[in-house]
Parts: sequence; structure tokens; C-alpha cells
Amino acid sequence: MLGRTENESPAHAALAARLGGWSGVAGAAGRPADDDVELLDLGTAADTLATVASIADLAAVVHLGHPEQPATRLEEALLAGDPSLILTAAVPVPAQWVWVGRPDATGGPVVIDEPGLRDCRDVLRTLGVSPQLVPTRTPVEERVALAGATGSLVLERDRVPAGLVELAGSEHLAARPPVWYGLLESRAQWPRFESPAQVWLAFGPYDDHRGSLQPTLTVIADAGIDLQHLRSHPSSLGPHVFFTSFSCPRVAVLDALVADLDERGIAHRTLAVLPGEDLVPGPQVLSPRWAGA
Repeated sequence: MLGRTENESPAHAALAARLGGWSGVAGAAGRPADDDVELLDLGTAADTLATVASIADLAAVVHLGHPEQPATRLEEALLAGDPSLILTAAVPVPAQWVWVGRPDATGGPVVIDEPGLRDCRDVLRTLGVSPQLVPTRTPVEERVALAGATGSLVLERDRVPAGLVELAGSEHLAARPPVWYGLLESRAQWPRFESPAQVWLAFGPYDDHRGSLQPTLTVIADAGIDLQHLRSHPSSLGPHVFFTSFSCPRVAVLDALVADLDERGIAHRTLAVLPGEDLVPGPQVLSPRWAGA
């Protein structure tokens, strides 16, 4: 069985399942995905994680952010969730969003749900529109009524009702980069891999004092790992926990790293093992302007 959160786009999550070959846990092991994947609505993000952890052969499709730059809320939810939870695969999904309205629509509200706003916010801001946010579960008929005669909607292409047409500017939504989704499972140990995989590793320093992060970073560097992502967050068990993402050449390197962390008493959890390297499209880049430049 395969599910998703209540706040995720059903069309994009189902497309991720098809593209990734995930018709459930068995599909992730190699069984072809069904042509028409129907995903269970598992409720809130917290409910989804708890349900996947408690029901055998149930997995979930979740929005990743990017394998090299994980979505902040997902990292935190995983670390706060059951220790068996782990992401085991990732796939980029072409954007299915379109901007539609009645042929004579002019101005008015642009009705959009949470995943639509997450994926299209920057484009809509550029177009100068004012989104009206609705819950993801809101039926299309109700959204059309909210838009009225002059308003418009942002919807997945396969959910556009008869009578609505694409508006000028909709092409900019389709031109956005693909969105990354991952497969969330409950497993006793992380998957074995002999070719590069992207790993998400969370850890807590072994001691609480200034500079306590440095010894852990040394352990990671000594393993030959170059971090692509490092973020701290306050912890109830100490000042901070740290989230990392890095490319790992083979599972033996990860095994040796966590054994080294165990030996030093450094708390840790592997949150994701995502097969692949040169993960395209990459995360959004920043053009820094340094002091004195």
C-alpha cells in the first residue's frame, strides 16, 4: 500500500509513484508500478509518519525539497518520529500546475491550495497576482465557486474542469523545474548500496560546550565525506541537533562512519538513503555578495 499526506498534491504524488516504480513497498523492490496509482490519504504529516511506522507494507510519498538540500520540516519530522522511518528513494516530478479561468476572466482572486502555493509562489509573485489559499482537500467545484466569474485557479492539469481554459502566464508554471519526491518506509536498517547514494544523517554532539561540534565534523571528514548540507536546530536534550546531507560512495563508508560515531558516544540517526548521484535538477543556487566584494 502507498499513501500521502492530506496536504500533498494527489496528482504529483501519484505521478512520483509511477515514475519511481513505487506501487507500494513491493513496487520499490522492483515490481512495476500500476498505470493508475491510487494513494491513500493518511492525514497530517505527523499522522502519516506514525501510520507508516505502525502498519507493515505501508509506505508514503512525500515532498523532499531536494535530496541535497532537504525540506526543513521533513528533516525535523523524521527525527522526531519513530526511529524505523527512513527515506529510501527519490524521483523528480515534472510540474503539473496550470493557471486556468473562464475565457473572459479578468482580475479576481487566484484560488490555490498549499502544495500549489509551495511550488508556484515565486512565479505568481512575478505575475503580480494575489493568491487565495484553500485547504488541499477542497473540492474543485468549491474552488471554482470561490473564484467566481472573474477569478481563476491554479490546479493540476488533469483536474481542470470543463469550461475553464489556460490563462496567459500559465506557461511559466509549466516551465518551473521538476519537484523532488521521496519514498518513506519503515525499516529495521538502512538499505544496502554499492553505488553512490545521497544520505541524510542527523546527530547530536557528545557533550555540551563551546566547540563540541568540531570533533564530530572531524569524524565525518576523516571518513572522506564532503557535506553538502549542514543545519542546526534547538534540541530538548541539549543545545542543538544537526542535520546533514552528503553523497556516500557505498554502504561500507556509512557503516564505518556510524560505528565511529557510536564509539565516541555521539547520538545519530540515518534519515535517508537515496540511490543516485548528480541529482538533476539540483537545488536552487544562491549568488552571494561577500563583504569587500
